Amino acid sequence: MDTIKYVRTKKMMLWFGMISMAMTFAGLTSAYLVSSKRADWITQIELPQAFIFSTLIMVLSSVTFLFAKRMLLKGNNSISNALLGITLLLSFLFIYFQFQGFQAIINQGYYFTGAESSITTSYLYVLVLLHLAHLFAGLIVVSVILYKNLKGRYSKETILGFDLGLTFWHFLDFLWLYLFLFVSLYH
Repeated sequence: MDTIKYVRTKKMMLWFGMISMAMTFAGLTSAYLVSSKRADWITQIELPQAFIFSTLIMVLSSVTFLFAKRMLLKGNNSISNALLGITLLLSFLFIYFQFQGFQAIINQGYYFTGAESSITTSYLYVLVLLHLAHLFAGLIVVSVILYKNLKGRYSKETILGFDLGLTFWHFLDFLWLYLFLFVSLYH
């Protein structure tokens, strides 16, 4: 298989995966909208500031990942590696603030599962945890890219894996922004 077909195939596979993930979240947010018409739907849950912090951190991680690629293309692998390391650290910080947000919601007296839970909090739980599951996949991707970059396996000529990882990471960022804005504006 020639190089152009190989690259197109890999990119198309990634896009199919991302589209299927987007459809999953579109279905869940549609169900959220339909369920919000229920009499037992809770509308007064205030989203904790931890979710705002995590959102800013996620956006920043996309920026550091993008600049890591730019540094790689300029031939500055050491800065590229440092930026990838920062991206990875920001990812863990994002997860930390997600759990802080969950804890703050629980501290408000809203539970995600069990007899004291509500349909509203269960939806929030599913949306955020499903995104976190995808983020764990993203953590693996960033870790592999960092490892390969440390080993010198990426360059201007061999950057496909880096590009695919960056595209997936931006998708995760966009997906979180969508979920955050959706839940913030519609609850």
